[in-house]
Amino acid sequence: MQLTHCEGSCQCGAVAYEVDVDLENTLTCNCSRCQRMGFVLAFTSVEHFRLLSGEATLTEYLFNKKAIRHLFCNICGVESFAYGEMPDGSPTVAINVNCLSGVDPRALESRHVDGKSF
Repeated sequence: MQLTHCEGSCQCGAVAYEVDVDLENTLTCNCSRCQRMGFVLAFTSVEHFRLLSGEATLTEYLFNKKAIRHLFCNICGVESFAYGEMPDGSPTVAINVNCLSGVDPRALESRHVDGKSF
């Protein structure tokens, strides 16, 4: 696994973070949220994620099994990351690759996941 150090933010910049993430293993999903939002996702451990600003502007949205804490900026509405758990129970951060500076998510070879069937 090759980790890349990136900076990310919401659209207005109120929420900003830095992350070390594997951009070789991104995914897209067709669940009711991901498909509508157009997410390209990458996952990393909480140890590789650091929120730099904007904690007070984050609003949480839970749906379906309420297992993923979707956090979005209450100023611009962009969800740049979410907190969840891997299948083994370890904490993870789902990174919206669309929000990473200098990364073209459409140039990545993302794997598609059928989240609609879960």
